[in-house]
Amino acid sequence: MKNWRLLLQLFWTFLKIGPITFGGGYAMIPMIEREVVDKRRWVKMEEVSDMFALAGTAPGAIAVNAATFIGHKIAGVLGAIVAMIGVLLPTFLIVLLLNLIFLSIKGNPHVDAAFQGIRAAVVALIAYAAIKIARTSILDVSTFILMAFMVVMMLVFHWHPVLVIVSGALLGILIVKIKEVLHMRPRHNNRPPIKKHNEKMSS
Repeated sequence: MKNWRLLLQLFWTFLKIGPITFGGGYAMIPMIEREVVDKRRWVKMEEVSDMFALAGTAPGAIAVNAATFIGHKIAGVLGAIVAMIGVLLPTFLIVLLLNLIFLSIKGNPHVDAAFQGIRAAVVALIAYAAIKIARTSILDVSTFILMAFMVVMMLVFHWHPVLVIVSGALLGILIVKIKEVLHMRPRHNNRPPIKKHNEKMSS
């Protein structure tokens, strides 16, 4: 019974998060922080940052990938499925509804104005998410320089996101190796592992 209650909580949580997955999914980070980190205390914000980084490297929508990773972390395979359905369902219904009424609202100045406001708000959400992730990812001067370097590579040389991620991983390993040679202790996020709520999920 406890396991099913956890699955229902997961489904309801991501059902609420689903409608705000604008901007490719990063806009959902503030809601995840509120619902999953602060309210439920299922995972830590550092783990959410890691999962979003992993979600960005996997094929598919970041919002769906992140929900699947977080659901699996909390409640195993069933948790991943439930979280994925929860985050997908409202988006599917909203897109279906918008598709049905799109022709009637197309070109409406009030609708255009509303979408301009929504796009501006999404930028704010993504900026907030970037700040939250930066607090747990930029640990010292070397990681700050790495971040700045990657920003330049994307803005100036238009690197592909996959190349940025792979390069970041390789450069991160290189930085740690150099610090070990120089007898400098690499700085990490010191966080204890979070146990799953149900190590042995029963179907």
